[in-house]
Order: sequence, then structure tokens, then C-alpha cells
Amino acid sequence: MELMGRIITWLIVGGLAGSRAGMFFVRQRRGFGPLGNLGVGLIGALIGGLIFSVFNIDLGLGVIAVTLEDLVAALAGSLLFLVVLYFGRKQLAKV
Repeated sequence: MELMGRIITWLIVGGLAGSRAGMFFVRQRRGFGPLGNLGVGLIGALIGGLIFSVFNIDLGLGVIAVTLEDLVAALAGSLLFLVVLYFGRKQLAKV
């Protein structure tokens, strides 16, 4: 049961972070659409979570069910992922 709760939590966190990152990156309210935002957010949450763990970043924002730190890490990771995709596509277009 705990695993299912964590998966649902990450879907919610990923969706929120991906939506915000998509809105920021493409400058449209819709972002990349529901599934695109969710995918970007989930990948970003993984990247952000790893970065925060590796560099031992603790924002001291407290714990609820989903911490604000989780949201910040997911958003930061989502934006980093989108930047890497942007420059990766640009490099592939040159080839």
C-alpha cells in the first residue's frame, strides 16, 4: 500500500512540476499538454531528486505528505531536462 501511495504522490508532484516547467519553457499555459507535462515532471523529479541527494541539498522546508523541497527539486530537474533536450535537438539538427 505504501508503494502505491508513493507512486500516486510522484505522479502528482511530476504533473505539477512538469506543468510549471512546460509553461515556463514554451510560454504557453498548456505547456506540453497533460501527458507531456507529466512525463517532463516525472523525469525532472528523478533528475532533481538525484541532484539534491548527491549535493546533499536540504532546503529545510519541512515535511507534509509531499514536501515543498520535493516540488522544488522536481521543478529544477524538469527545467534542466528541458534545457538538455533543447540543446540536444539543436545539435542533432546541425548534423
